[in-house]
Amino acid sequence: ILLFFSVISWAIILFKWRYFTKARKETTRFLRLFHDGREGPVLFQASRTMLVSPMARLFTSVYSEGRRDREEIKRALRRYTALESARLERYLNFLATTGSTTPFIGLFGTVWGIMNSFRGIGAAGSASLAVVAPGIAEALIATAMGLVAAIPAVIGYNYFLSLARRMIIEMEDFAEELRDYFLKNSDTDLNGTDN
Repeated sequence: ILLFFSVISWAIILFKWRYFTKARKETTRFLRLFHDGREGPVLFQASRTMLVSPMARLFTSVYSEGRRDREEIKRALRRYTALESARLERYLNFLATTGSTTPFIGLFGTVWGIMNSFRGIGAAGSASLAVVAPGIAEALIATAMGLVAAIPAVIGYNYFLSLARRMIIEMEDFAEELRDYFLKNSDTDLNGTDN
């Protein structure tokens, strides 16, 4: 069980590392285009190639719906910001669960190993090292495995949660900019022609 938690945690940590690295690069690229004052259709085409950037995905989602009314734009931005926030935090719950439960699973193994030591003492009738050592070794291995699974999971969870929260705050700020952008450009449709 502990090996399973450890392997899955490391897979999530590597996935999230690559995900956040790519998201940061794509977001920097998209924001540069956005703040350079590119036209809506140009931004839309560029943002469609940036599949990981939450800001580019937010722009693409709202732009493709063609929202023009102030309330429709606000609702769409709120909805897509929530979706992108959930996407940024995806799989972090598994890391939190691993970090909080695997030490207890290891502790259970520790108790089990010590019980085996006492069983060995009872069967042998004496407390020699040869009788006690296997159970104690089993107990220490279980404790170590619990910690080996928990420590990277807790570090990964805290690190990626802080990255996600920072990116969510940036995305919420950007949503305000986007609202103004869409309201300012509400007289132009998706193809860049006047209504």
